[in-house]
Amino acid sequence: MDLLRSLKFEAVGFHPIADRGLNVIEQINQTFTYAVALAATRVLLDLHPDAGGFVLAPGAHMSRPLDIMSMEEGLVGAETFAAVHPRNNRKLASDLAKLVARSERYRYVFFASPAYPGIERRAELEQGGVQVWSVDA
Repeated sequence: MDLLRSLKFEAVGFHPIADRGLNVIEQINQTFTYAVALAATRVLLDLHPDAGGFVLAPGAHMSRPLDIMSMEEGLVGAETFAAVHPRNNRKLASDLAKLVARSERYRYVFFASPAYPGIERRAELEQGGVQVWSVDA
């Protein structure tokens, strides 16, 4: 229990891009959050060379409305996450609902999961015109 308590509560690691300490569990979560966003952006750059580039703010919640947004306003919006399975904690459902309500011309959810390896569009998971893609992180 001491080891698990340390991993969960002690700031022994660091945020992947900010200069602040994190517990090991959060360090792993944040690292994969950024890895998925970067992998998704590589896909989006290929799909939308006319987007003028992208702004990434994975997990930022209040500072930007979406994890990834095109510089060309209203063109591309995406949410990203990493999970053991995309349906865990209703993360996929939540992101789909958020994007269905958005007005971007192209809307995406990107996720990394060992249950869906590879970079591939997952049409069977899509709803409301939102494309769903798996990526490797």
